[in-house]
Amino acid sequence: MFNFSMPELVLILVIALVVFGPGKLPEVGKAVGKGLNEFRRAMSDKEEQVNITPKTPESRNIQNTTEVKKSQE
Repeated sequence: MFNFSMPELVLILVIALVVFGPGKLPEVGKAVGKGLNEFRRAMSDKEEQVNITPKTPESRNIQNTTEVKKSQE
């Protein structure tokens, strides 16, 4: 998803430690993890409801030939 190198991760963790402090940091991490998990779950549920089909060139060709056959009838 994101390409972070080790120095960038350490810098982010140090900034978070300074901002939130050592006592709150585990709570903040837990809240962020729960939020991401809930977001992923909601997106997969929505995807199942919508039943998204990718628009690939092959699927477009199949749809076009089906439309042509229907219009000829």
